[in-house]
Amino acid sequence: MQKKTVFLLQDTKELIDELSARFANEPDYEVVGSAVDGISAISLIVEKKPKILITGLVLSGYDGLSVIAKLKELDLQTKVIVLSALNTDEVISKAVSAGADYFMAKPYNFAALKERIDSMFVEKQEILTSANFHKVSLEEKISKIFINVGIPPHIKGYGFLREGVKMAVEDPEIINNITKKLYPSIGEKYNTTPSKVERAIRHAIEVAWNRGRIEAINNILGVRAYVGAEKPTNGEFIALVADKMLLEQA
Repeated sequence: MQKKTVFLLQDTKELIDELSARFANEPDYEVVGSAVDGISAISLIVEKKPKILITGLVLSGYDGLSVIAKLKELDLQTKVIVLSALNTDEVISKAVSAGADYFMAKPYNFAALKERIDSMFVEKQEILTSANFHKVSLEEKISKIFINVGIPPHIKGYGFLREGVKMAVEDPEIINNITKKLYPSIGEKYNTTPSKVERAIRHAIEVAWNRGRIEAINNILGVRAYVGAEKPTNGEFIALVADKMLLEQA
């Protein structure tokens, strides 16, 4: 089996050594290079062509955002995970806009990091068919919307909400059966209860509203859906994002 190749770009050798040691215990992974500064990292990444780059943001030479942008200019197929203690809405939004595929805040959980990388490789394998290419693109579009409106990736409701939107895109009628069908389906996939799914999704939406991102939400959805402190129900928010996805596909 072909190993998943990883390049580590972080601001300290200690963190690089820690991550290298963790990946060394994973037989299907291989760390093919590392660097603590952005300038040397770019030439090494071009040479090694890793499948995954795990980068920080505060680096010497080029910072993390500059490295990500440069890699996108070079049209490398390397997936980028940002691992950083800088995790404000503005920073996350800038990282995603630069081309990052995922953002994880420090202190990190290695199991969660590995799970995300594994899912990226499954997605890359599925690109072999046009139908699966659509599915990968859809998930990435939904993720970018959530990050831009202020729903952080590390909370449980983020994943539940993304799954709900995907289900609503594939079957718009499911929005009329959100309690009896959508929540139980998500709960089954994530090994949790429908009530916990409902609460986590509601919390994720409340986080966005409490951060005052209503204008961003209206701009992204293309309509002035909400004003003031008004907040949508879970079903309304899922339906709005799903409708946007369906319109973009039309």
